[in-house]
Amino acid sequence: MTDILATLSRDRIFYLFVAPFAALTILFGVWPILLSIQVSFTASATALRPNPTYVGLANYVAVLADPIFLASLGRTLLYTLLSVVANLAFALGFAILLDSRLLKRGSLFFRLAIFLPVITPDVAGYVVWRWLYDRSFGALNAFLTMVGLPPFGGLSSFDTAMLAILIAELWHHAGFYMIIFLANLSIRDRALEEAAHLDGATTWQRWRYVILPQLRPALVINSVYALIQFLKTFTVVVVMTKGGPNDQTNFVSYYAYQLFDQARYGEATAMATILFAIVIGLSLTAYRLGDREPGQ
Repeated sequence: MTDILATLSRDRIFYLFVAPFAALTILFGVWPILLSIQVSFTASATALRPNPTYVGLANYVAVLADPIFLASLGRTLLYTLLSVVANLAFALGFAILLDSRLLKRGSLFFRLAIFLPVITPDVAGYVVWRWLYDRSFGALNAFLTMVGLPPFGGLSSFDTAMLAILIAELWHHAGFYMIIFLANLSIRDRALEEAAHLDGATTWQRWRYVILPQLRPALVINSVYALIQFLKTFTVVVVMTKGGPNDQTNFVSYYAYQLFDQARYGEATAMATILFAIVIGLSLTAYRLGDREPGQ
C-alpha cells in the first residue's frame, strides 16, 4: 500500500511539472496548426471571418494544379536532400577531427568557432552573407578577382543561387549537428575499438563496424532535425533572394508566404498543410529507418 501511495505521489509531481509545458504546447503549437488546417478548407475571402465559407478540398485541388507550387515543391525536396547530406557530412567530419588527437590543443577554440553561428541571429548572419556574395562589391568576388579566378555568380545567377544559400545555411546550422555528434562520440565504448585494433582491424574497419554503429542515435536525431529544418527553409530566402533569380530559390514556405501576402489565405494554408504533412511523414520515416536494428 505504501509503495502504491509513493508511486501516485511521484506521478502527481511529474504531471504537476509537465502540465505548464503541455498547456503552452497545446496553446501555441497544436491549436494554431489546427486553425491553419481549418482555414485551408475555407474560401480566402471569408477565411478570417467568424463564419467562413467552407469549400471542401477546392484549395488543395487548386494548389496541386498550380505548376509554380509543384516546381517549388520539387525544388524544396532537392534542396532539403542536398542540405541534409552536406550539413551532416560536414558536422560528422568536423566532430571526428575535434575528437581526434590532431586538434586537442585548439579543440575548445574550434568548437566555439563552429558553434557560434548557431546562436547568431538569422537575419544578421544572412545579411552579411548577402554582402559577401554581391557581384559588384562583395568580399568573395573581390578575393577571387585578386587571385585570378573567375567570379562566383552568387545570388544573382540561376546556376549558383541555390548553392549560395546552401553554403550560408551550412555555416549557420552545421555547428548544432556537430555538437550532437561530439556528445555521442564522447560516450562511445572505446574498449570495443581497442579490442578491434588488437584483432587486426584497420582504421576504416574500426570506423565502419565499431564506431559508426555507436553513432546511430546522433545520426537519427540529426537526420530528423535537419529534415524538419530544411523542408521549411524560409528566413534565408526572405533575407537573401526573395525567391529569385527566376524562382530558383522559391521554396514552398516562401511561396505560401507570397500567397498569404496576397490575401489568398485558403491556398496559402493548403500549401502549408501539405508541407506539414510531408515534414511529418519524412521525419517519421527517417526515425523509423534509423531506429531499426541492423538486419531487420
